[in-house]
Amino acid sequence: MSQSIPKKILIVDDEPNIIVPLEFLMEQNNYDVRVAETGEQALEIISVYIPDLILLDIMLPGIDGYEVCQKIRKNPKLNHIKIIFISAMARSIDVAKGMGMTADEYITKPFSTADVVKKTKELLEINQKL
Repeated sequence: MSQSIPKKILIVDDEPNIIVPLEFLMEQNNYDVRVAETGEQALEIISVYIPDLILLDIMLPGIDGYEVCQKIRKNPKLNHIKIIFISAMARSIDVAKGMGMTADEYITKPFSTADVVKKTKELLEINQKL
C-alpha cells in the first residue's frame, strides 16, 4: 500500500484570524502547509518549498500579492503552481485584475472556509489528472 504524498500548500496572509483557520482546515484535509506573512517571506519559502497551491492575499506588507503572482508566473520552474487570490478587494475590477494576473481562482473576504477547501481540492485534482 503506497501512501500518497500530501499536496503542499502555502498560505500567504498577514492576518492571524485568516491564517489560523485556513491552516487548521488545510491540515485537516491532509495537506502539507506552510505560512508566510509577507510577500518577501512567501518568495523565500517558495525558493526551497515549492508548493502545489498558494492561497495568496493581495494586500501584504512589502511586496503585494500581485507581484508575488507575477514573479511565480515568470519563473518556468514555478509557473505550474496553482494560485488562489484571497482578498478583501471585492470589486469586479479587482477580481478581473487578479484573474488577469493568471491566478487560478479569486475568492473575496469574508469567505466561507468550506469554499476555500472545495476550490483547493478542485484545483489540485485537476493538477493530478494532467
